[in-house]
Amino acid sequence: MADLAANSSNTLAGGGQVPSDDIPKDGTGVIKLDPWLSPFQDSLKRRYSKAQDWIKTINETEGGLEKFSKGADIFGLHMKDDKSIVYREWAPNAVQASLIGDFNDWKRESHPMKKGEFGVFAITIPPVDGQAAIPHNSKIKVSLQLPSGEWVDRIPAWIKYVTQDLSVSPAYDARFWNPPPTEKYVFKHPRPRKPESIRVYEAHVGISSPELRVATYKEFTNNMLPRIRDLGYNVIQLMAIMEHAYYASFGYQVNNFFAASSRYGPPEDLKELVDTAHSMGITVLLDVVHSHASKNVLDGLNEFDGTDHQYFHAGAKGKHELWDSRLFNYGHHEVMRFLLSNLRFWMDEYHFDGFRFDGVTSMLYLHHGIGTGFSGGYHEYFGAGVDEEAVVYLMLANELLHELYPEVITVAEDVSGMPALCLPLALGGVGFDYRLAMAIPDMWIKILKEQKDEDWDIGNICWTLTNRRHGEKTIAYAESHDQALVGDKSLMMHLCDAELYTNMSVLTPLTPVIDRGMALHKMIRLLTHALGGEGYLNFEGNEFGHPEWLDFPREGNQNSFWYARRQLNLTDDHLLRYHFLNNFDRSMNTTEAKFGWLRAPQAYISLKNEADKVIVFERAGLVFVFNFNSTQSFTDYRIGIETAGTYRIVLDSDNKEHGGFGRLDAGTRFFTEKMRWNDRSNCTHVYLPSRTAFVLALESTISQRG
Repeated sequence: MADLAANSSNTLAGGGQVPSDDIPKDGTGVIKLDPWLSPFQDSLKRRYSKAQDWIKTINETEGGLEKFSKGADIFGLHMKDDKSIVYREWAPNAVQASLIGDFNDWKRESHPMKKGEFGVFAITIPPVDGQAAIPHNSKIKVSLQLPSGEWVDRIPAWIKYVTQDLSVSPAYDARFWNPPPTEKYVFKHPRPRKPESIRVYEAHVGISSPELRVATYKEFTNNMLPRIRDLGYNVIQLMAIMEHAYYASFGYQVNNFFAASSRYGPPEDLKELVDTAHSMGITVLLDVVHSHASKNVLDGLNEFDGTDHQYFHAGAKGKHELWDSRLFNYGHHEVMRFLLSNLRFWMDEYHFDGFRFDGVTSMLYLHHGIGTGFSGGYHEYFGAGVDEEAVVYLMLANELLHELYPEVITVAEDVSGMPALCLPLALGGVGFDYRLAMAIPDMWIKILKEQKDEDWDIGNICWTLTNRRHGEKTIAYAESHDQALVGDKSLMMHLCDAELYTNMSVLTPLTPVIDRGMALHKMIRLLTHALGGEGYLNFEGNEFGHPEWLDFPREGNQNSFWYARRQLNLTDDHLLRYHFLNNFDRSMNTTEAKFGWLRAPQAYISLKNEADKVIVFERAGLVFVFNFNSTQSFTDYRIGIETAGTYRIVLDSDNKEHGGFGRLDAGTRFFTEKMRWNDRSNCTHVYLPSRTAFVLALESTISQRG
């Protein structure tokens, strides 16, 4: 890893390669792909040079990135083969340290630690009667004496398991997780290959039950994994796994970075969850939060050694105004070790397949995106407001992961549109595989709030769905967890509102509101899926139009679990119309799996008819036809098709299985004629029922795909 330029992949989105001989070795290779970046070559060179400087330093002082990122093997508590226990902790401001816990009756004088260079304290505790001196699952802490003479007790920074007893205190207890061999989970299945098309199911273990409580890892494994597989998703993005003291933070106020949340069960159960997903061919991503940390002192990293600047920036620079949390100092050697090792740990210990990095916009800019509207001007991405230390950290994180785990997937949550975020480091990029298309859900919510669908601007919808940096892969979504949270509404709530509670039974007449809502819900999702990116994401429950928002137990709602659950049972009741939407979601994913439009080049839109409200485009050899007209169906509607042949319907939103009216005959064959239409070489005639969408494929392709 000494030469990043030599080792980085030069593969671009879509699988193209940039010849290595043509790549400048200074981080300006991206300019060959986007000449508009030319004025900012100095910034590109500078951040690339800083990454190289980090690599050089780590090579010289730590033996390379691979060794440097194995901090979890050195710091924290570890039992050796002879049953002795070694504990190391970095606390440079502390004068003295002692390991305390149940095992020594919490007596500081029993097990003092020795302070070495760079402020690292260490202790080796010999076995007692041939057994480890600290029993498995017993409580521990590190006690630190500050320069003032005060002693403070802290949870070890690298602790792997913590528990919370709210009847005693909201603060967590650290535990020495060291189960006997018979109780350790043994992985049985290899990681799946990286999917060519990624269909992501964003999920939260705790809410994955209709019951008014926190669901468990075991329940997710038994109940959710088969469901996700059967819906046709091949990637799961698990939220709120890194331990967070406050359940209502949705996992975004992390206090223990190496601990899997104990509120869902023990660590071994999470390992079983990931391994079982792998047995189903499902890739599992961890929602990793390296953008900030909980400000908790008693059970977090804040003021760990008595200073405000050990892991974080000092003063105001180290505080996030809106999130009320602490901000990492990415330019610090030990912070870099901590965060890179954290990524290695989740990959090695739990066999995760990659990460969705949360809050990347906050990391990339010193202003954290607060009060900033990104216009798309390139000066916004390379000016004084960029936090180059954070950019370089992300460069190294992606380089490390892709070098060690060739099948890894990394996703950036960035609203700013930073150029080259999803290009390889050798070209001067930051190295992510995908970015989230965060403008798309904002568009859908905006038009649903402000316009009747007969007034929708078809051209603007298509523009927003295709307005992305081609050559950098994007994951599109109509709604994620952000749109499900209390204070906002899901798409189905915007479409149907209170009628979701009264008129979703098949035993009652189909009302105009429910009819419209179900039709548009399907069309919005398919249009986003097929036109919006190189990947697709759905948040748990939204696939069937979940009727409630998401609100975790908190003081403001009397600590109720009523909205902190997903009523997945609604799809099992075939007297309710939710199962129709669930069916369509499955059909949409399985059709993509068969024909692969997500891994195909960008769609060609041949028709955006504002008067008719009709959209037609081609992608992956398929023809997608949408009629958003609220009142009018069209017979013998001529559409352009590039490739001549005989076509049949492979996906139909109006199918009765999908809650439609069955106005299209699935067996109909569409013959093209040699007539140029809408800038395509051929055309055919179709019937377009109002508020429907369907997909056509060549008969020859259908027979090949099975």
